[in-house]
Amino acid sequence: MAMSGEARRNILAGAIGNVLEWYDFAIYGYFAAEIGRTFFAPADPVSQMLSAFGIFALGVLVRPLGGAMLGYVGDKVSRRAALIFSVAMMAIPTFLIGLLPGYAVLGVAAPVALAGLRMIQGLSAGGEFTTSVVFMVEHAPPGQRGLIGALACCSGTFGILAGSATGAALAMAMSPETLNEWGWRIPFLAGLLVGGAGVLLRRGLHEEIAAKASQHSPLVEALRDHGRLVADIAALTTFHAVSYYVVFIYVVNWLKLNHGVSPARALQINTISMIVVVALMPVMGWLSDRVGRRPVMLTATAIGLVASWPLFWLMSGGSAGSILLGQLGFALIIAGFTGTLPSLLVEVVPPEVRCTVISLGFNVTLGVVGGLSPLAAGWLVQQTGNVYCPAFMIIAAVPISVLALLRFKESYHDALRAA
Repeated sequence: MAMSGEARRNILAGAIGNVLEWYDFAIYGYFAAEIGRTFFAPADPVSQMLSAFGIFALGVLVRPLGGAMLGYVGDKVSRRAALIFSVAMMAIPTFLIGLLPGYAVLGVAAPVALAGLRMIQGLSAGGEFTTSVVFMVEHAPPGQRGLIGALACCSGTFGILAGSATGAALAMAMSPETLNEWGWRIPFLAGLLVGGAGVLLRRGLHEEIAAKASQHSPLVEALRDHGRLVADIAALTTFHAVSYYVVFIYVVNWLKLNHGVSPARALQINTISMIVVVALMPVMGWLSDRVGRRPVMLTATAIGLVASWPLFWLMSGGSAGSILLGQLGFALIIAGFTGTLPSLLVEVVPPEVRCTVISLGFNVTLGVVGGLSPLAAGWLVQQTGNVYCPAFMIIAAVPISVLALLRFKESYHDALRAA
């Protein structure tokens, strides 16, 4: 079924905030080493990188609070209001990080200010992805919810791709000294342009589906009446959180620090794998519209269980071909699971608390598990000397998500509950 022009505009407006959110998170992760050297006291490179990832984790840990806040706005006021607020809250701190003086100028105030800006971004991110997913899937034509949900994920992945491509371009165009001194700031400053475009697009949104007013706070109703559903969504999201953050955020630094791969080469390979993910996610969403959500997601986790260690073994070879092959394997796994996840979440949650319940369950896991995954992976590799610890983290996430997935009935044929 063809989509109307207004439906396409709604999808674009919903997607642009995801682009900015994940662009910001990507460039922070990719330039963690440079950020560590700029904002933290002089130390060895690994300690500075771990400090930068600690701030990264802090920004993600506040996502549940942001999810509750913006979920309330989305359920009680409108999806549109929440989306406008979230994109502004992401764009302004991103720009300010690009201007923030480093440790050499501000001393200890530099990492404190960085942490504050990251926390504001985390609050925004907590409601951005989930509210935009709800908005986009609610506006999907019949029989295309899986595809539209996958496109929502594509927008986030496109943001990471844009961050990766920007990082790769800067690494090729600048000397390491220039990149470390000031070049890393350019992608953060550019985020203001994307944010401004997002605000303009979202101001023109027209909501055909309005949230049903509740006599109680959506947060109170979500925890009181749907606590088990929140917990199941949190468990289901575990595989997504660990695999996504480890493969597309941590691995770039893993390749640089543990295998001597140049920053430019690591980012080039990561960019290629992200292009493949963007191409595969709509295919997986389309497939889930025909065979169901659970078969696609169960297949992805099964491959992740048996293939994660071999894929990291391939990447540890150090050659461009073996690294790319390993990342392409993860691209297939992540596209299958993450590309199908949004439509399932929207289908299983009642509309009057849809933003709040999904935001809470999704962001608790993304905040605690996802946010700490790069830090945990780096710490485990440093402490154990085992470069395959990130693979074991992904493997450990599989049973948690599979058991949660089996609690949800198949929903792809069901009519979407509307207010």
